[in-house]
Amino acid sequence: MGLPEPHPGQPRRADLRVSDADRHAVADILREAAGEGRLEIDELEERLEETYKAKTYADLEPITQDLPVAGQAPVMPPPAAAPATGAVPVVYGQGEANDSASAFLSNVERKGVWVVPQHLSVNAVLGDANIDLREAHYSAREVVINATSVLGSVKVTVPPHVHVIVEGNGVLGDFKEPSEKVPEVLTADSPVVRVRGIAVLGDVTVKRRGPRGPKRTLKQHLGLE
Repeated sequence: MGLPEPHPGQPRRADLRVSDADRHAVADILREAAGEGRLEIDELEERLEETYKAKTYADLEPITQDLPVAGQAPVMPPPAAAPATGAVPVVYGQGEANDSASAFLSNVERKGVWVVPQHLSVNAVLGDANIDLREAHYSAREVVINATSVLGSVKVTVPPHVHVIVEGNGVLGDFKEPSEKVPEVLTADSPVVRVRGIAVLGDVTVKRRGPRGPKRTLKQHLGLE
């Protein structure tokens, strides 16, 4: 079965660039297959060479196609039920490859409708950084947020339809993954957000929340409308 056709304006999965983590994951699969006797040594060497030369999923997926994990791309989220009513649809668009947001003795935030670059550096030094992805568009199917908190706070908010991978470390600080209070609701076109970095005497917190609702007036809050 071939790869599904993308939505208009969305790049085909086969054309997406793979990361070093993808290549390493495929290499681990190959080594395990060789250990089980599924591959000869010369086949292993040949496929490892192809793996580390791969640039897209179209290059990478055929390498393990005849193995028990055939065709599985390491970073693609598993299929799940369709998004709940009211979920913000995923939009892919042209954006910067690299960008940054820094809070030095100050506050910085990105929220509302904005385009997440493929690589976003977020720095909070004695300050607060708030990155809200609930209405964001994405410049790539997989984006990486490198978060650094030094005596500060970085908060990344993701919606249910985003597959988030947290790979950071805390040094006398906290690097927190999202809780299960709001579950993932993934589809075939869900983006992948990797949050990496370090928290030194500070915190980096990733939270999953539902779509932003319409603003309510004071009278609405008081039940007068």
